[in-house]
Amino acid sequence: MLRVIVESACNIPKKILGNPDPIVSVIFRDETKKTKAVDSELNPEWNARLEFDLKGLALDTSSFIDVVVKDYETIGRDKFIGSAKISLKDLAGGHARSLPSKNVPLSNEKQQPIGATINLLIGYEPPGEAADGDTTHVDSGDHATPVQRVKASHKPLRIGRALANKPQEFQIRIRVIKGRQLPGNNVKPVVKVNVCGQTHRTRIRSGNNPFFDEILSYNVNMLPSELLDESISLRVYNSFSLRADSLMGEFKLDVGFIYDEPGHAILRKWLLLSDPDDSSSGAKGYLKVSIIVVVTGKEPPTEKRELSEDQDDVESNLLVPAGVTMRWATLSLKVFRAEDMPQMDALAVFGHRDRKNLVDPYLEVSFAGKKLCTRIIEKNANPEWNQVIHLQVKFPSMCERIKLTMFDWDRFSKDDAIGTTYLNLVKISSAGRELEAITATSESGFLPTFGPCYVNLYGSPREFTDLPDPYEELNLGKGEGVAYKGRLLVELSTLLDGKVDKNIDDISNDDILVAQKYQRKRKFSLCAVFHSACMLQEPGEPIQFEVSMGNYGNKLDSTCKPLASTTQYGFAVFDGNHYYYLPWADTKPVVTLTSSWEDIGHRLDAVNILLSIAERLEHNLSSLKRAIQSKVAEDQLVEIRLKLISHLLEDLNSFQLPEVESQPHVTTLDLQIKNMRDATLESLQQAANCMREEATDVKATVSDIEDWLDRIKQLADEPQNSMPDVIIWMLRGEKRVAFARVPAHRILYSNFSEQACGKHCGRMQTIFMQYPMDKKKGVKIPVQLRVNMWLGLSALEKKFNSFSEGNFSVYAEMYENQAHFFGKWGTKGLVGRHNSSDVTGKVKLIKERFLPPRGWEWDGDWFVDPERGLLTEADAGHTEFTDEVFRNETRFPGGEWKPAGEPYTDVNGEKAQSPSEIECPVGWTWEDDWSFDSNRAVDEKGWEYGVTIPPDDKPKTWVAAEKMYHIHRRKRLVRPRRKISDKTIADPRQEIGEGWEYSSLIGWKFHCKERSSDTFRRRRWRRKMVPSDRNGPSAIFRLEGALGVDVDDEKPSKTDASKLDDEKPSKTDASKLDDEKPSKTDASKLFGANTPTISCHFSRSYIYQLRVYVYQARNLCAMDKDSFSDPYAHVSFLHLSNTTEVISATLNPTWDQSLIFDHVEIYGDPQTIARNPPDVVLELYDRDKVGKDEPMGCCMVPPVVKLNLSVASGNKLQWYPVTKKGRSAGEALLAAELLLKDKANEGALPMAPPRRGDKLYIVPEGVRPVVQLTAIEVLTWGLRNMKSYQLAPVASPSLIVECSGEIIQTAIIKNFKKNPNFPGSLLLLKVLLPKEEMYTPPIILKVIDHRPFGRKPVVGQCTVDCLEEFRCDPYRVNNQVCMSARVAMIAAAQDDVVIDIEERPTVKAELQTEQEEEAVDWWSKFYASIGQQEKCGPYLKKGYDTLQVYDCELEQVEEFQGLTDFCKTFKLSRGKADGKDDNPSVVGEFKGSFKIYPLPEGVQAPPRQFRELPESGPQECLVRIYVVRCIDLQPKDPNGMCDPYVKISLGRKTVDDRDNYKPNTLNPEIGRMFELSCFLPQDKDLKIAVYDYDLASRDDKVGETVIDLENRLLSRFRSCCGIPQTYCVSGMNQWRDQLKPSQILENVAKIRGLPPPHFEGDGSTLSFSGNQYRLEDFEETIPTHPHLGPPRERLPLHVLRQQGLVPEHVETRTLCSSHHPNLSQGRIQMWVDVFPKRLGLPGSPFDITPRKAKKYFLRAIVWNTTEVTLDETSITGENMSDIYVKGWMPGMEDDKQKTDVHYRSLDGDGNFNWRFIFAFDYLPAEQLCVVSRKEHFWNLDKTEFRIPPKLIVQIWDNDKFSLDDYLGSIELDLLNLISPAKTPQKCSLKMLPGMIGSNSSKKSVFNSLFSQKSVRGWWPCAIEQNGKKVLAGKVEMTLEIVEEKEMEERPAGKGREEPNMNPRLEPPNRPDTSFFWFINPCKTMKFIICRKFKCFFIFGILLVLVLLFFGILLFSLPNYVSMKIVKPFSK
Repeated sequence: MLRVIVESACNIPKKILGNPDPIVSVIFRDETKKTKAVDSELNPEWNARLEFDLKGLALDTSSFIDVVVKDYETIGRDKFIGSAKISLKDLAGGHARSLPSKNVPLSNEKQQPIGATINLLIGYEPPGEAADGDTTHVDSGDHATPVQRVKASHKPLRIGRALANKPQEFQIRIRVIKGRQLPGNNVKPVVKVNVCGQTHRTRIRSGNNPFFDEILSYNVNMLPSELLDESISLRVYNSFSLRADSLMGEFKLDVGFIYDEPGHAILRKWLLLSDPDDSSSGAKGYLKVSIIVVVTGKEPPTEKRELSEDQDDVESNLLVPAGVTMRWATLSLKVFRAEDMPQMDALAVFGHRDRKNLVDPYLEVSFAGKKLCTRIIEKNANPEWNQVIHLQVKFPSMCERIKLTMFDWDRFSKDDAIGTTYLNLVKISSAGRELEAITATSESGFLPTFGPCYVNLYGSPREFTDLPDPYEELNLGKGEGVAYKGRLLVELSTLLDGKVDKNIDDISNDDILVAQKYQRKRKFSLCAVFHSACMLQEPGEPIQFEVSMGNYGNKLDSTCKPLASTTQYGFAVFDGNHYYYLPWADTKPVVTLTSSWEDIGHRLDAVNILLSIAERLEHNLSSLKRAIQSKVAEDQLVEIRLKLISHLLEDLNSFQLPEVESQPHVTTLDLQIKNMRDATLESLQQAANCMREEATDVKATVSDIEDWLDRIKQLADEPQNSMPDVIIWMLRGEKRVAFARVPAHRILYSNFSEQACGKHCGRMQTIFMQYPMDKKKGVKIPVQLRVNMWLGLSALEKKFNSFSEGNFSVYAEMYENQAHFFGKWGTKGLVGRHNSSDVTGKVKLIKERFLPPRGWEWDGDWFVDPERGLLTEADAGHTEFTDEVFRNETRFPGGEWKPAGEPYTDVNGEKAQSPSEIECPVGWTWEDDWSFDSNRAVDEKGWEYGVTIPPDDKPKTWVAAEKMYHIHRRKRLVRPRRKISDKTIADPRQEIGEGWEYSSLIGWKFHCKERSSDTFRRRRWRRKMVPSDRNGPSAIFRLEGALGVDVDDEKPSKTDASKLDDEKPSKTDASKLDDEKPSKTDASKLFGANTPTISCHFSRSYIYQLRVYVYQARNLCAMDKDSFSDPYAHVSFLHLSNTTEVISATLNPTWDQSLIFDHVEIYGDPQTIARNPPDVVLELYDRDKVGKDEPMGCCMVPPVVKLNLSVASGNKLQWYPVTKKGRSAGEALLAAELLLKDKANEGALPMAPPRRGDKLYIVPEGVRPVVQLTAIEVLTWGLRNMKSYQLAPVASPSLIVECSGEIIQTAIIKNFKKNPNFPGSLLLLKVLLPKEEMYTPPIILKVIDHRPFGRKPVVGQCTVDCLEEFRCDPYRVNNQVCMSARVAMIAAAQDDVVIDIEERPTVKAELQTEQEEEAVDWWSKFYASIGQQEKCGPYLKKGYDTLQVYDCELEQVEEFQGLTDFCKTFKLSRGKADGKDDNPSVVGEFKGSFKIYPLPEGVQAPPRQFRELPESGPQECLVRIYVVRCIDLQPKDPNGMCDPYVKISLGRKTVDDRDNYKPNTLNPEIGRMFELSCFLPQDKDLKIAVYDYDLASRDDKVGETVIDLENRLLSRFRSCCGIPQTYCVSGMNQWRDQLKPSQILENVAKIRGLPPPHFEGDGSTLSFSGNQYRLEDFEETIPTHPHLGPPRERLPLHVLRQQGLVPEHVETRTLCSSHHPNLSQGRIQMWVDVFPKRLGLPGSPFDITPRKAKKYFLRAIVWNTTEVTLDETSITGENMSDIYVKGWMPGMEDDKQKTDVHYRSLDGDGNFNWRFIFAFDYLPAEQLCVVSRKEHFWNLDKTEFRIPPKLIVQIWDNDKFSLDDYLGSIELDLLNLISPAKTPQKCSLKMLPGMIGSNSSKKSVFNSLFSQKSVRGWWPCAIEQNGKKVLAGKVEMTLEIVEEKEMEERPAGKGREEPNMNPRLEPPNRPDTSFFWFINPCKTMKFIICRKFKCFFIFGILLVLVLLFFGILLFSLPNYVSMKIVKPFSK
């Protein structure tokens, strides 16, 4: 029976009219029951009892009920209100008989919470006893989660990851190895893994300790930051249930946790499983896994199996921190209130005018896959929830961040996200071992705690719009938020081992009162002085900057007082070269705002102090790194390091962090962080002292110092920073264009200490603004700002005076407007404008009614002062300009053309001056007369024609051909002019007369001079204000609100700005005034709100000269299709810019150019500029003849400021990184210096650099690198794999080599297909190269193809950056000539080659017999070489040699130099760099090398370095490819497996091994050898590919690897055939090379210029290279065997192995795919032998065929059982069981066997004498069983599994008419067999591992049955009850392992069948009571009825006899009496 008591509900939402009548429906298994309706109630109470009949079916874990709340309707259908789905899993699992469900949230149809909750009580009574036997429950009361025994690796807290800001390819590999101690009986576990929405599962196994060993792979393409927040869920289910999978346990962790581990992986770790829904259930078993995050371009770590893996301790390798118990914890997040929520709903929808409350907020909390929401508070921008959210997690948690997202609830659409923030548990908790990395001490940690504190939300702009938000993703935390979206007051606490009844509850009133003290706010003042705004991309609408903090200062926000937070609008001026800037000159705009926040100075002071320490340490560390790179002397490095340590110790000693205990509003987290910071700084101080005293190696200490720096920066991360960032916006008109966020603590003033002030507090800083969600990622810079900002408490605002520069001025302003009406200027004709207004003309203002704010007074009268920033002419900043005017004519259709009504207009058709009226401005001269523009779509006379379509009076479009219907035409007249002088008007007011500004139309741009076409004019009136108390510049902070204005003509108002009222802003804000009535529209919504304007005036400017030395760049991106670019550089500095020349067709341009900015005017103190100079911005562009120039990247260069020119100071060129879209795009070599020019030192300016041509300056001496004549020898060996160009193959290529302006070209390859090598291989280039390596230019390689008709296109190019590796000393004597011994040997064999082949002895029969008995193969050699001695057998004992197994490619082995010692391979690229990839496509390869050395002057040139080159012709070779095995292949089939086979390609030959594919495996043993012939160098690339076999579709390529055979043949390391350890003439290690060791050694001596080796005696002594070698010295400790060759060859082999040649080896190569080229698709182990055919035949190949499993048989004889649980009761009341025993080996469940039944066991004893025989395939070397079977009937192939050999024995109770009852089992590991007990009395559960008091805890030795062969004894069987194992019986068995041959010799039958022998099994001697009653009625009578009722039967017989006697007596008595009486016979 299922009972549901519906108690009550809360917060049911209202209807539009009235309250609802709620009614509840409960749905269970398609059955619906309802409560009664409650009339008109929002908090109804039903207390209704609903019952559901289960109909005999028990609940399962998937059972649930649906609760639906509706509004009852008398007529019609009930209206839906909300619903909830409640899982009955806890009831089904038996954890409880009742389930209270309190405050269950109701959701709408979209599954969005509606804010209402419902309370229910659910009861459950199982049907009969059906549920009792189904599920066994775990009682966690006695089972505590184990504590880790060993210390886990310390992982420091993360500061932040250096992650790319673009989607990348990742692969997540999860290897599920095995499980242990899974709960339940007779379970069949399966593991399901979910990652990034993808779910894979393993195969189903059986038992409580399953073995999986399966790899699950997940390929994802996403942003790294998004991937690291994804979680990995591993769930273990019991698949035995037919209804649904039953969850046994779960483990969750973040991908970011794996990413931060070494190698981005956790290898062979045990995971502790738990029940996610039951916090008290304890451990649910363990799962062993390996998880690897494969990153692009990085190799995954190699997983190594432990030798004693089967005996490893789970507790010692748990994935939890050291010494910490995994415990259930409750994270309680108290959500108090929120502030400043923006408008999210439309005004018209709700019909009220309160904009600020048009939001319905609720908070969503997400953590570890769980989401909970607060209730919804409608129409409230400052909601108060006062709710606590409980999150139950396992602690320490593998998930790190709690996500808080504020949503706006919508009735009719999807809820909108407002903003997102995170609480990082890593930052608000501590494991207590943060200092273990530095000291040996351990600090006590603390649980996650936070607040009460505000957290700020950021997202898209606050302004509401009905249109879709283009920046919506920012509200979800994806990307940097561009606007403040409100703040949230929360508190987090953690309770261990606690359990709560409600997930969401209300906060108590006491906690609410406690939180009040943390909300006390203080007033802060912010001032920002804008010094410059430059690098604007384009002119247009006027530009304004807005500074906001929170919602204070947001001009488009209506919730705060209007503030002077915006600059005045201004038009951008051209800088004369490329960019635009705002002409602020000596008057800098100032913005101020006041705001109220919590005073958290004690937190931010500590942050700034730590950052100041880190900044100084980082600066010194950079100096140390530069010194190391510059190869400074060791003593100087020690001095620099000592200086660094001294400065660090000085800072740590002198800078004290503020105390927090005395603070009034300190939180628990404040105290914990303070203790942690103090302890860490103290430990750093100790470590620094230790390094200063003990460390000697400077380079080795760099990593330690970097770690110190990281830890200090980590400490500076303040999680409780409630002060929002300062946000600067650039606005064009009213549109927000670009933004910048400045952390408040960086500009915050503190009176604690100087270091506690922010880095940029009151100091100049350069800010590069950015576009919101910039898809181009900073390719274009919107604007560069130079701004001085100061933030501090209003109580400390006077401190601002010491930071301020210049003179601050405050003005009130208004505009006087006039219109040109009937030839006169006046107030008539002002349509929509007032006579006196603000800058918009829409708000009426009157001078007489302005009132200054409180504390301010007027200084002087009103005066006219035009806004110069809005009066810029179109030619401002230009040196050349073109005036234009359009001549217009009109006609009737078909008539003659006549002048139009307005004969001259501008391009928009508005009236303009005629050409004769346009005068040339002062300082300009005309270049030509007026002429028409013919470079347009016009006819030959310059006319273009159009038609007017009413209601327009002008044509919209124009065409060049005249038609009859055209009635309008126009001609563009142009006249160029040029600037000849820089004469400017001294005072613009004098030039413009009375200060009027003119415009052709209202709203158009204004100009100074009146024109005939002007119809509107205005002039600005200003009046200065000064503070009354003369407090200095800090008085500007009192300008809060707008100027007071009297708006009533009859009753003047006396209010002022200081009396502003937020509730009635219309009374105070002058911009809200209207001519008719006051408007309630907020002032900040109008253009140019009437706030006071503040400016900073500088009385003096300083003139500087800037010199930028642009020398060269390298590794730039190819932007053109010809593989090159045409780069040039834009250099910008403040409001000036200049451009270098264009260098054509290069990626490594050398400009060698000095850009001089001669007159740089900067306002401010030169000392301030010297401390923080503006950056020089260098932007690289590619010049395109057609289209717009493309950006290539930019870099920032701080100039060196020189105020005293008499002091000489060097300025060195440095490489600066060029970035594009956040990625590296090359490097630029340049320097910049800023020289102060004044009258005193004007003559001391350095001389101008030398010129190149008329206008260009070169880099002067002293700055440019010092060069020397250098020789570059170029070995041009050949070209390879050249791809077609323009659909034609490359046929006749040649190579051009460029370096430092010098060019040389090779000869042409005449036939590229026949011989791709160059005919002349040596080139010599003499160039001037810098002496310092860092300045060396690259070598540029260009391949051109000589085609018909003289075409020579560039078909490939390459840049060689680092030339240091090619430098050499030409006079150094080198014994090893750079030529390869192998090459010279090949070249020496001109015609015939005579090879002395030793006659190999015949192997005797005795040797063959011995070899067969050895039972060793090549795999024994392989396993012996990798350290797996258990698999190699007696191989090592016999003294056989091993080989070298490399875990990487042979080319990556360091000692072999990449096998490129003869020539290197350079990739040739072609085409434009794709935006998605960093590099253009590779189109070929160049093989060659370089030798670089200086050429001395006046001395004979040194000898050439390249000489005696081998022949470059092709040669035929024999290639043997040995493929051993594949490792961790990428799955290709839906079942998570692969059917791999190998495909070999060499030239045009392909070998397909498809017929030998390995089914269903990811780690196949291939064991194949392929032999091919080829011609080198044409067929140099050997491709080994692994494919996945598919029957019906095309085979999928798993991956491929490519080997360059040419490099292997040419290398002096002789990699063509590895050198073995011994010289064997027979056996499995028989010599396979073409040449004998002595011949190889002779060739080595010949090439190295050494005398040939000299043998003495029988060859056991050898002289070589001046050394004497004896054979006994090498083989003294090596055992000999009969396969060894003669000493004359063995000794040279030992000498060869000392020459650094490649040994006999197996290499591990990575497989790559074209779809994921940078991700490993698996690995392949193999090696290659290359044999030139001209040297003769090689030896026999190795046989590497994989091992085959041997047939074994397990004989298990079940003799007896005892103490078996008596599970049944007979009809006579006796406890009994019908016992039988079942057994099988895991993986072979189809071969389950069972004994006969021992019926009616009354004492638990059973007798069987029954034999089980299990046949299995076994690999003794690997100790694994090989099982092959089809997983499904539709599978074509059998899947091979390798599982440990185990035997499972179960005891069952036989039932004929129902299912058999399971009694107990035991699992025996045949490799680690539990020693049996000799007698049943000694047999107990203590024998089992893992039990209390078990032998395993005493580390007893386990025996292998394979070594014992046979064992007999007693073993206990156990069953799990209530989470504990109890004894279920004991079984006596004999276990015997028999090989197949022995099985034939000693046969035996199953059970007691024939042949019943070895041993013979007699029928069991069972008691007579053992029988089956149904088929033995006689025995039933004898042993059941008679034995039990014997007395009753005897008594009954006697009773019957007695009764019969009395019956007969009574029957005969009357006759007898009558006869006696009558006596008829008596006479």
